[in-house]
Amino acid sequence: MKRPNGAGRNAAIHDYRDTRIFTVRAISGLVIVFLLTLILVARLVYLQVLSHEHFSTLSQKNRVTIYPIPPIRGLIYDRNGVVLAENIPTFHLELVPERIHDMEATIQQLQQLIAIDEEDVTRFHHELQRKRPFDSIPLRFRLDDEEVAKFAVNRYRFPGVEIKAGLTRHYPLGPLMAHVVGYVGRVSEADLKRIDAVNYRGTTHIGKTGIERSYESLLHGKVGYQQVETDVLGRQLRILDQTPPLSGQNLHLTIDAHLQQVAVDALGGENGALVAIDPNNGEILALVSTPSFDPNLFVSGISTTEYQALRTSLERPLFNRAIKGQYPPGSTIKPFIGLAGLELGKIDEDSTIFCRGIYFPEFRSQRPYRDWKRHGHGYTDLEKSVVESCDVYYYELAYRLGIDRISSFLARFGFGAPTGIRLPGEARGILPSREWKRRNRRQPWYPGETLITGIGQGYRLATPLQLAVATATLATEGLHLQPLLVRALEPPDSNQQTAQQAKVINRISIIDPYNWSTVKHAMTQVVHGPHGTARRIAQVEYRIAGKTGTSQVFGLKKDEKYDAEKLAKKLRDHALFIAFAPEEKPRIAVAVIVENGGSGGAVAAPVAGKVIDAFMRSEGE
Repeated sequence: MKRPNGAGRNAAIHDYRDTRIFTVRAISGLVIVFLLTLILVARLVYLQVLSHEHFSTLSQKNRVTIYPIPPIRGLIYDRNGVVLAENIPTFHLELVPERIHDMEATIQQLQQLIAIDEEDVTRFHHELQRKRPFDSIPLRFRLDDEEVAKFAVNRYRFPGVEIKAGLTRHYPLGPLMAHVVGYVGRVSEADLKRIDAVNYRGTTHIGKTGIERSYESLLHGKVGYQQVETDVLGRQLRILDQTPPLSGQNLHLTIDAHLQQVAVDALGGENGALVAIDPNNGEILALVSTPSFDPNLFVSGISTTEYQALRTSLERPLFNRAIKGQYPPGSTIKPFIGLAGLELGKIDEDSTIFCRGIYFPEFRSQRPYRDWKRHGHGYTDLEKSVVESCDVYYYELAYRLGIDRISSFLARFGFGAPTGIRLPGEARGILPSREWKRRNRRQPWYPGETLITGIGQGYRLATPLQLAVATATLATEGLHLQPLLVRALEPPDSNQQTAQQAKVINRISIIDPYNWSTVKHAMTQVVHGPHGTARRIAQVEYRIAGKTGTSQVFGLKKDEKYDAEKLAKKLRDHALFIAFAPEEKPRIAVAVIVENGGSGGAVAAPVAGKVIDAFMRSEGE
């Protein structure tokens, strides 16, 4: 049966529409496929060509870890090559947490073999919170040979526990150089705020005091790195590349370790300080503070008990008296006051003042001012005032000068200001004036305060280092140098030393250069004159110029007599002495204070005399 013509047309139209829809869809699909392919190709080009370097680096970081290699710390020597700070090989007990099933049980078992105290355990747990499970964490430092042997025998019982070798700071001379060299300790949170954290990656110790702290940047060196291939958990597989660290520089100090020992022995266990300096170049030859302490205690962590014993001791062994101790200079200030009187025209070499043992000032005063010698010194000129240490002479001279002139003149010698020595914590002393008292005490200056300033009492305070620098300046007739502690720097792996020089702070010029000779000759008579207060140290082949001093610890009431025998030792006067030698061409200047020592001539002068004599003998005199 044939279809009607209309039905055939409809079928043809339907086929045409289907074909057209198919064609459109096919073309659309091809366009979409083409566009997607284009996008994919573009992305591949971006990833493989344009961003190849970036993603290659990211890929490398996924499998390569950078580990720091800490540098070897520089050594410290004295001026003659004696080692003052070195690095010695030691063994540490370290634990890897992820390899230990029961941490507490393991530590308890280790304590049965090796001495591990609670402070070690506490520190270990603190580090445990900061480190990754596969990092090795120290539990005990500096194991001795017996402890290493005990662990070696029982090592099979302690998976994850290892003995590792390393370098530890050591100070061979112990307390002798503690206040100069200082010590290193473990890096603390406070340290991290003041250092370049990148350069200290892997470093566990840092300078805490003394030279170790002041020259930290030179001693530490520069960190190195290892490129280590690691697995997905960060465990090391192999070393790919390595940049070696740069060791710290070696320091050669100006200190003479032998002279330092002579000074300590001369002080004989007394609390005090001594500073010896070469006046021609500013080099510190000895810098002693007694009592001292063993710096090795601090390297691996001092126990709480030991630290509290040092910190609370009445003898204050941690306190560096040489640069931080501030004492009334007593009569050691008199040569400088005398020079001021000459220079400012208030006296001349032959001017005399009659001393009858008591001084009544021209201004209204409720009390007289007494001399140390009850019946006085009679007619006294400048030389006699220095030789016999006449107080009345300096009461009158101080009154003539006035406090502001005194303050201005003494400032030229460095009093009342830090010397600039590169040791942390130096005190500046006190150089009083009207302005100083108004600013610090909010009170006016009284004339009587000027008088006692003239004999080195009252508000006037100086450090032993300041006294030594001022004495050196006087010895060289005005060459004021910044004290120098490091004589030379030695780069790592090099025998070449770079010499260091002291900075010239000031060159004191005076109107009449003869005034220098007048004062220096008077100081020589203190030691070599028949009435000198330090004549007991005069038995040498060269001439020493010096000045004794005694400074009060407490004030006496009116008409009260000082009797050292009836006082507790801590209330007795301090004994002081300054000196330089030889008189003609000075090569050493010394300042000594013996706390509660009493007489400067009887106690402090012999200490300085032994140091000067040891130096002169070493120089071939």
